[in-house]
Amino acid sequence: MGGDFARRYTLQTMPTPATLEKKIRRRPLNPTVASRKGLAPSKIVVHGNKGVKVSRSVTIRAPAHILYAFWRNLENLARVIKHPVTITARSNIESHWSVSAPPGDRRVEWDALIINDEPDRLIAWRSSDESEIANAGTVRFEPAPGDEGTEVTVTLEYAPPGGKAGALLAKLSGEEAGQQVGDTLHRFKALMEAGEIPTTEGQPVGEPQRGKKK
Repeated sequence: MGGDFARRYTLQTMPTPATLEKKIRRRPLNPTVASRKGLAPSKIVVHGNKGVKVSRSVTIRAPAHILYAFWRNLENLARVIKHPVTITARSNIESHWSVSAPPGDRRVEWDALIINDEPDRLIAWRSSDESEIANAGTVRFEPAPGDEGTEVTVTLEYAPPGGKAGALLAKLSGEEAGQQVGDTLHRFKALMEAGEIPTTEGQPVGEPQRGKKK
């Protein structure tokens, strides 16, 4: 009887595969593991309630490995970010960003470090300690419902230049981060699905139109 009780207790307390998967996904990458993988260590860069949080998603009819490969080459992002931006890859995990930002449309710069990298699934980053704008975020590539391609989700938090007042001014001027992230994802979708990005005038930019005959 003692053996039956022990077996029942073990089965009742044993975590299910789904529970284990959630725990694995939520477990942060510690500095030692990050170092072994050649990644930067994770840390909190936006403290307290000073940050602005943004999360946007889009479904793209393309496999995750293609979307991940485009995004992992960070300099590619300048092709899909509508706002003027210069991105320079300094190493496999470090990049330098320079963008114009309100108030006054001045240029701000920061260095971004990749802290987690799961091929075809996830890229996570944070700003370096010396950056003008503290920020951190992730981009995830997950199967879309109904086998309709890949759902790409960008989640980020940043300390806006000019503080909360600067964030409000950006929102009023139509340049707030949520809109920019949404625009970037839709331009990314257009480029990955059609090979071109429509402009506001309806003219495509990027790669030549597919199926266009000479």
